[in-house]
Amino acid sequence: MIVKLASTVLAGLAFMAAPAMAEDNLITSPAEGIIQVENVAATGQAGSTAEFQDLFASWEALDEGGVASMDGTIIPAPRIGVSVPSSVPLVGFRMSSSYGMRNHPVLGQRRKHNGVDLAAASGTPVYATADGMVGKAQYWGSYGNYVQIEHGGALQTRFGHLSSYTVRMGDMVKKGDLIGYVGSTGRSTGPHLHYEVRVQGEPVDPRPYMVTDLALAENGAGVGGPEE
Repeated sequence: MIVKLASTVLAGLAFMAAPAMAEDNLITSPAEGIIQVENVAATGQAGSTAEFQDLFASWEALDEGGVASMDGTIIPAPRIGVSVPSSVPLVGFRMSSSYGMRNHPVLGQRRKHNGVDLAAASGTPVYATADGMVGKAQYWGSYGNYVQIEHGGALQTRFGHLSSYTVRMGDMVKKGDLIGYVGSTGRSTGPHLHYEVRVQGEPVDPRPYMVTDLALAENGAGVGGPEE
């Protein structure tokens, strides 16, 4: 919409700038009632045209989601490709609760667990499992200290119950970058990482996205993760 408006404004200003005597530069289309301007450069408005082209480029960048800095420079919106999670988010863990239905250790009800719980000592480093952009880094309800990373293609990873996090919303991260530390914040019965993979906003089993030997002890008791 902004780009179309800019084109219209540019054409209108070029028409007003043309000398009144230069009638041979105007072609009237009676059938459509449109007046077209030819040979704009011949009117001596080349400098003005260049300025409008710069302004047009700025409007186009804003139309594509860019932002204007303090000095007026247009900063294009970051573009990320699709990066599929393909590693474990920490080392030295025990899978204490898997994905799917379970008896919730805090609520005492049969509930769906939207991720996996990886029990580890408090302060264990937690790493991004794929390239992406941090969508959230805050205390968020039952997740406690929470980091959410967007990986493009409607892929998302979630990290809950952190003792602290080292990233901020909007940060670009690479696979293997440190994003926080294991803790027991939010709805938790002990130190662990609650890890989720979501596609189109829906939770999926994260284990196929964890490239490692998952011949680990799994049980439905012990440490619990958040429920929504």
